[in-house]
Order: sequence, then structure tokens, then C-alpha cells
Amino acid sequence: MLPAPLRIALQLLTRFPVRAVDNDYQSAAQRSMLWYPAVGLIIGLLLFLFAQLATGLPINLQAALLLIGWVSVTGGLHLDGLADSADGWVGGHGDRTRTLAIMADSHIGVIAVVVLVLVLLLKFVALQTLLAAENLLILIWAPVLARGAALLLFRYTDYARDAGIAESLLAQLPAQPIATLAGLLSGLLILTMGFAGFAALMATALLFTGLRWWMINQLGGCTGDCAGALIELTEVTALVAVLLC
Repeated sequence: MLPAPLRIALQLLTRFPVRAVDNDYQSAAQRSMLWYPAVGLIIGLLLFLFAQLATGLPINLQAALLLIGWVSVTGGLHLDGLADSADGWVGGHGDRTRTLAIMADSHIGVIAVVVLVLVLLLKFVALQTLLAAENLLILIWAPVLARGAALLLFRYTDYARDAGIAESLLAQLPAQPIATLAGLLSGLLILTMGFAGFAALMATALLFTGLRWWMINQLGGCTGDCAGALIELTEVTALVAVLLC
């Protein structure tokens, strides 16, 4: 049976039918964030498997099916966070209260639609190019980097709202295991992908730094929607970085 924290992380970040945690839920939930990169690894391995199964189909169709599978695994959860963040960041005009209010609204506007289309289009084209070049190892690493970035965001950034889905999980999130995990994953990425892995790591680190700076200055911290946006943008940044290096 899967560890309770991993099951909670899978329930939150994917649409996998995972058995609920009945005993000591609060403690397991606090530790579940440490399993975010593991969830990313599971998603990445599935994407790699999907790509292998689609071999022989036209490249365009392979990329489309892979993208559909990628979105389906998470149920569009992180895309929803990206859409809400895009609406708030643009429509809030720098006003913290207004921005948070817009992000909390379940309706999306034109800006959100445009951002979603552009990100999905960029991811589709990147997948198409990677499949044509048979450069597929980044399919495993991109989800790991993205969910590792979300873990770092939650650990080292204040929560912007007075109450929210992540607030109670942040109170006792330990720092040392996260720093060790980040170092280990970074080393493995470079070891398995060489310079391409280093390029993906540097590009996503720059993205993380810039987005975190913006969140702190505009919102006073992060939210769950911000983490969703970070995950989506980190994934596509990792793909593009590998293609450009």
C-alpha cells in the first residue's frame, strides 16, 4: 500500500483513483508536500510510456495524444490555477485585494483563455519537436521539476490568503528534507541529461525566481492558484529549454 502522504499528494495533484487516508490525516497532509516530486515522477513515467505506445503514429497525432494524456492525468487542475492567476495578475492592476478577489472567482475572462491557448500551443509544438527528435527523457523530468518548484514555493513563500487549501499544510513543513531533496534531484537531472538537464534546471530556476518575486511584491505571498500556474509554466519552460540548448 502507498504511504499515506503520497496518497494525499496523488489525490491533490492528479485524478488517480487513490484510496482516502482515514487515520492521522492532518499529520499525513503536512508531510504530503514532500511527496510532490514523487507525484511528478509518476506522471513523467506515464508520459514516457504514452510516448512509447504512440510510436509509429504521425508526429502531430502523437503530440496531440500525449498532450491530452498530460492534461487528463491532472484533470486540468493546474491549468485552472494558471487561468485564475492570469486573470488576477492582469485584471488586478497591481491591487492586492482586487487581484486575490479575481483569482478566487471561478469564472475566467479573455486573458485567461488567451494564456491557456498560448501555453498549450507552446507545449504541443515542443512535444512535436521532441518526439520527432526522439528526445523524450525530459518528459519524465518536466513534471518532477514543476512539482518540485511548487514544493519550494510553498516552503519558502508566505501564504497570501488568511485561509486556503494549503495554509494548514504549510505550518510545519520542514526545511532540511526539502533542501536535501532539491539538491539530489538537481544532481540526478544533470547526471541523466547532461547539459540539456542543466539548461532545463537553470531556465526553470530563473522562472521560479521571477514568479516568486512577482507574487511577493504583488500579493504578499503565494496561493494554490499561483502554484498551479508555476507548475504549468515550469513544465513548458523545461521542454523549451531542452529544445533550445
